[in-house]
Amino acid sequence: MTLTLIIIAMAIVTYLPRMLPVFIMDRLHFPGWVSKWLKAIPYAALGALIVPGIFTVEPGAPVVGVIGGLVAAVIAYFRGHIMIVIVAAIVTAFLIQRF
Repeated sequence: MTLTLIIIAMAIVTYLPRMLPVFIMDRLHFPGWVSKWLKAIPYAALGALIVPGIFTVEPGAPVVGVIGGLVAAVIAYFRGHIMIVIVAAIVTAFLIQRF
């Protein structure tokens, strides 16, 4: 019984923060600077997730990840398909590790 209540409480606590913005966001109107700031959050979060991984691809040789990241950034800049960006970064890191 206690385990069931814990699971239900955890489901509610997880569900509420995800669903409340759906009902609240269309009623709120933010100033322009707040909207710009909110639009930048996905890029900041993506950078926070990717950059540490780039520097730790090969322990002791961060240049491997940096070059792979640069290859991915260049291909993405020219609007390459996401799968091409990912595969190119992986292949680049692999080839640098081999040679």
